[in-house]
Amino acid sequence: MDSITEYIKSSGGYARMKELRAAGFQTREISTLVAQGRIERVKPGLYRLAEYGESGEHAGLVEVCRAVPGGVICLLSALDFHGLTTFNPSEVYVAIPHGAKPPRLFYPPIKTFFFRERFYAPGIESARISAGEVRVYGKEKTICDMFRYRRKLGEDLALEALKQYLKLKDANTARLLKYATVCQAKTVMMPYLKALVM
Repeated sequence: MDSITEYIKSSGGYARMKELRAAGFQTREISTLVAQGRIERVKPGLYRLAEYGESGEHAGLVEVCRAVPGGVICLLSALDFHGLTTFNPSEVYVAIPHGAKPPRLFYPPIKTFFFRERFYAPGIESARISAGEVRVYGKEKTICDMFRYRRKLGEDLALEALKQYLKLKDANTARLLKYATVCQAKTVMMPYLKALVM
């Protein structure tokens, strides 16, 4: 049993059932470790060491990125990750390509958004935190996505994020406008942007 936990540890704390089987471990051994609480089932076919369950702020984002192939942390969760909102989302907001299979995840709770390719591909960044790697949209893309989803998520949250962004030393209005065009949010954002930078 220890050899299984060591194997999972060497894989960054997570392993898929097919990888465990390929390494010569039996399904019943995995089930026993789950029953003992030494490993946890994140979703069908994906396991993690129990000690990796809580490993700092934003650990849930790492978990979602591992469990959802092609998933990118977006909207309110991305704003929270970048420190651009006072809102604390109770779910992890994740974008997946339009037409992809909806993810089945036991924990943490997620809210899935299906982005068409022209909105999905631009602005993806990779961030390394103590819990692992996070695929997340950059600050500028996230703000523009918030304006794109303003009717669903609230224009006040989009505006708060824009104000917070403009206070940053590395704020880049040219990059922001580039993503506003990509996200088809330029017309909506421009009046706010003009009012805030003048």
